[in-house]
Amino acid sequence: MATKPNFGGKLEPELRRLPSAGATLRVGSVERPHLTPNHYWAKRVQNFPLFAGISPHDRSTILGVARERQFARGETISIEGDQLRQVILLTYGSAKMVQCGQDGSAVILRLCGPGELVGTLGVSMQERYRCTSQALTACSALVWESCLFESLSSRFAAVRLNVAYILYKQLEDMENRFREISTERVPVRLGRQILRLVEQVGIRSNGSVEINMTREELAQLIGTSLFTVSRLLSDWDRKGIVATRREGFSVVNVEALTELIA
Repeated sequence: MATKPNFGGKLEPELRRLPSAGATLRVGSVERPHLTPNHYWAKRVQNFPLFAGISPHDRSTILGVARERQFARGETISIEGDQLRQVILLTYGSAKMVQCGQDGSAVILRLCGPGELVGTLGVSMQERYRCTSQALTACSALVWESCLFESLSSRFAAVRLNVAYILYKQLEDMENRFREISTERVPVRLGRQILRLVEQVGIRSNGSVEINMTREELAQLIGTSLFTVSRLLSDWDRKGIVATRREGFSVVNVEALTELIA
């Protein structure tokens, strides 16, 4: 059967064996890489929203208690319902945030790319994860223990302000998508979402933009059926707007896609 409308679709195979909500979160080893010095990260993350308005010295201090972590494609990063023990900043790759219904159906709340925090932080580091996070591609991330991050937030006011801004932008994105689902036709919603993906997680190659998402994941992201997404992508493929493949697709003509949803 096709994915159910309004956030249907069964979980991807990688999520079917997730532990229960009360299971212990296993984030794995977070050893500091020997070949990645602190000054390298201080320069690389300087334009990330989390570090806006933070001096190079303070940035180095904050990074000094972080660890680097690698995630394989499809690997679970955090589990809905587990206590928030770590703050994870994506530095490479992309991940999806998923919430599950009691019947096993899933909705993708949002995606995140380099420079974004994985999961949703609450006002307290004692809260629990509100969604399951899973790597869409191979990922790298900087990881702070939640108690250390809370201390950093108290010490550096800019960190707390930046986290508040990040949460505001996440809420704004959710509001926009909710409005689109309620008021716009599926082709327009799909086109808008693909344009967001181009900017957020797209990989530019040979004049096109590659997006590593399945059709089912697209359906879960915009609240429609797998059949509808497949039909639209196949039509746009024939028109030379996208090029589809089994585990993703490429946007061949961004301008034509933009005109299509205008």
